[in-house]
Amino acid sequence: MPINLRDKRELAARTLGVGVNRIKIEPEFMDDLQDAITRNDIRSLVTARSLYVTQIKGTSRGRARAKHLRTKKRGKGPGSKKGRKKARAGKKELWIRKVRGMRRHIKILKSRGDVSNKVYWSLYKKIRGGTIRSLAHLRELVKEAKAN
Repeated sequence: MPINLRDKRELAARTLGVGVNRIKIEPEFMDDLQDAITRNDIRSLVTARSLYVTQIKGTSRGRARAKHLRTKKRGKGPGSKKGRKKARAGKKELWIRKVRGMRRHIKILKSRGDVSNKVYWSLYKKIRGGTIRSLAHLRELVKEAKAN
């Protein structure tokens, strides 16, 4: 007489608190399963390894990490940028960045003793006034000041 496996699997699923499709039965122990009626019978079959619960198949972390790496740094190149430099970073931000860099540079030069206090302040004021265009221009003016 054939065993109604569906009912037994449903009972096992309810007993073990998992889905019906995760319950697997060893084919050699079918007759033991036929005798199992109660939840305790099912639990004893689980301890005897006649009946077991399969692991949930999930997405591997390797795949998840690979996806993260793929999406991490895309569309950051110069070809993807829209708008002028001033549109992406405000005029004031660019100004602050430039001025702070130049002030830091002359401060280092002064601490080293490469420029005198007088030259330092003249350059500082020129930076403030916007006379000096860039760090390269500043270096040029420092060279000239050293030559004099």
